[in-house]
Amino acid sequence: MHKRGERGRRRRGRVVATVLGCLTLLATGCVPGTDGPGARGGTAGAATAIPDPAKAGKVTLTVWDQEIRGGTNGEVKQLNKEFQRAYPNVRIKRVARGFTDLKATLKLAVSGNNPPDVIQTNQGYPDMVAFVRAGLLAPLDNYAGIYDWNTRYPATLLDLNRVSADGHNFGTGRLYGISQTGEFVGLYYNKDLLAKSGLKPPTTWAEFTNGLARIKQDDRLPIQFGNLDKYPAIHTFGVLQNQSAAGPVRDAVLGRAGRFDDERTKNAAATLADWHRRGYLPEGTNGLGYDDAAKKFASGDGAYLLTGTWQLADLKKAMGDKLGFIPPPPATAGGAPVSTGGQGLAWSITSRTKHPEVAAAYLDFLTTEHASDVMTQHGVLPAVPGKAAAKVPRDSVDGQMLDGWQRLNEADGLVPYLDYATPTFYDTLSEQLQGVIAGTVSPARFAATAQRDYGAFMRTQQQDDRDRTGKARGARGERRDGR
Repeated sequence: MHKRGERGRRRRGRVVATVLGCLTLLATGCVPGTDGPGARGGTAGAATAIPDPAKAGKVTLTVWDQEIRGGTNGEVKQLNKEFQRAYPNVRIKRVARGFTDLKATLKLAVSGNNPPDVIQTNQGYPDMVAFVRAGLLAPLDNYAGIYDWNTRYPATLLDLNRVSADGHNFGTGRLYGISQTGEFVGLYYNKDLLAKSGLKPPTTWAEFTNGLARIKQDDRLPIQFGNLDKYPAIHTFGVLQNQSAAGPVRDAVLGRAGRFDDERTKNAAATLADWHRRGYLPEGTNGLGYDDAAKKFASGDGAYLLTGTWQLADLKKAMGDKLGFIPPPPATAGGAPVSTGGQGLAWSITSRTKHPEVAAAYLDFLTTEHASDVMTQHGVLPAVPGKAAAKVPRDSVDGQMLDGWQRLNEADGLVPYLDYATPTFYDTLSEQLQGVIAGTVSPARFAATAQRDYGAFMRTQQQDDRDRTGKARGARGERRDGR
């Protein structure tokens, strides 16, 4: 999710990719074959050769995305211009909206009389799976083979954009999107404000949390934070929850095992409430917008900002060398980092587009190595970094981001966005966490409410599995009887 994001799904292997480690394997291919696992079947356009948009005649490609921030907006604008320059017969009609706005309006747009051709959709049950069930997205498996997406991306990243043919499971089946960017929630810090409090960038979680009291004593705001948009608290809570145990949280989000009414959930909620009570977060934080909080941090109001890589380009532009960025510090110095993250929203093709092959060529263009280099130049983290990433100075804030991405992937330290877990988990968590921050919802009540949502969905999934198994057995019995 950016939001934004990994789920469901009883599947093969890990969901979080060792992305940079896989770069050395790209020449031979991280994923063999032309179809994704379990992905045989219909595909938009059923193309068998690389499409040539130049032969498509005059085309207007309507694209809805949420890349409104400086870095991602800049790289998408540049790539759109380059695509139109390469294919003068194609006009890209772009509709760019913020994540919350896009999430609220996209379903109506895709199901309307004049749907867009290409959209960005949030992975998981609330959005991507719902669209697939409604027949609103086109499967992309043939294109994945034609354009070598199966070798460009590790299987674990592709799996994040898969939905089973029956729309029941997330993370397996047909491919319904491809993502441009990598993402993780990290710790932005103001070097000058830390120095004024006699602090250095923390190397352990204890150094970070102990330093908050010192910053507060110096009459400065320790952590800038705005939760009016509701989703930011999911990210912050996720980071707190991950500190105690990343593996169980990942398993629970992915529907493999676990619960949300456990001690790690209660402790993370208690910490978030305590931060607000102690004044480590701004007063009235639930009424402060996410973007407004980022602007306040950039202007020097707050020593830390806990948010995602997608903010780096805008913050760097405002703060210059004052800005630093690291993954959430580990429990011990030099230990393996852990954080919420994965990849950006999927770029998908709608099922009713009149130009599926042009749309597929556009998706391919957005995700080539050249596109990765353009993203790097704009301060954006590519899901699979290209040659330009190797030239970024490692002591720069961009270098810190790339280094953090590499270390998180090497340590298998990325934990999926919590809202992936059920169709209603985004609403449940975002509403309840506002109450936790305000002090109207206790940690125990928050955990119990989260588990009710999660448990109800898992029971539905299990019953559906039993029903399908019973039908399959019945069908086999009928065939035997009819022989």
